[in-house]
Amino acid sequence: MAETRWTTTGYPCVMSPFRAHPEGTEVAVWVVPGASRTEVAGLHDGALRVRVAAPAEGGKANKAVIRLIAEKTGVKVRMTFGTASRRKRLVIEGKTPREAARSLLDDAGA
Repeated sequence: MAETRWTTTGYPCVMSPFRAHPEGTEVAVWVVPGASRTEVAGLHDGALRVRVAAPAEGGKANKAVIRLIAEKTGVKVRMTFGTASRRKRLVIEGKTPREAARSLLDDAGA
C-alpha cells in the first residue's frame, strides 16, 4: 500500500496546487464555468477546483475566479497564465502556501 504524502500546506496530496512565489503563493486552478453556484470545490488533478456561475465568455469566468479567491483569502489576486483555458495559474499576494491553502480548502470539504 502506498504511503500518504503530506504537502507543506498540511493537506494530503500527490501534487499540491500551492507553490511559493516571490510575491506570495502561486496556485494551479481548474475552472468549471457555467456552474449552478460559485465555490471552491476541492482538488482536481493537482489543481484547486473552482466552480463559477459566470459563463466562459468575455473574461466573465476569469473575473469571477479572481473575485472568489480574493474574497476567500482577503488579499489581491492576479492571473498569470491560462486566460483562455480551464487550467489557470493565479498569484495570491502576501500569503504563504499554507495560509492560502487554509483559506481556500478548510471549508471546501477537501
